[in-house]
Amino acid sequence: MKLREPMPDLAGAVEWLNGEVTKEDLVGEKPTLIHFWSVSCYLCKEAMPQVNQFRDQYKDKLNVVAVHMPRSEEDLNLDQIKEVAAEHGINQPIFVDSEHKLAEAFENQYVPAYYVFDKDGKLRHFQAGGSGMKMLEKRVNRVLDELEKTE
Repeated sequence: MKLREPMPDLAGAVEWLNGEVTKEDLVGEKPTLIHFWSVSCYLCKEAMPQVNQFRDQYKDKLNVVAVHMPRSEEDLNLDQIKEVAAEHGINQPIFVDSEHKLAEAFENQYVPAYYVFDKDGKLRHFQAGGSGMKMLEKRVNRVLDELEKTE
């Protein structure tokens, strides 16, 4: 995905955990952070406390959606996905992308990967890998600051 491209539709989940959301639910009022993770991804689990801290710190200003993107056959076990999500406090909606439909829509090949969309659903920041949470926070804050200036 290129910067400023619109958020793809959230279609193709084999299951939603913690409630289902649509693109229409996310676009319009506040920015959105969509993060891709996988049960077999060590870096994802390492970064999860920071993602959860974001979610909690900005809960009134930011939508957060998790996307479980399997990297192997073992990652397709729904019970394991639920277990790891519970262990790591992932209580935001989780799109289970076992068929890689959303990964393809986002042109995403990485876990962890983070996509920040502004309130209008335009991509404003993308990053992949386990480091760079400070950069992610800066980008989220920039989008939030822009929102406050327009209100």
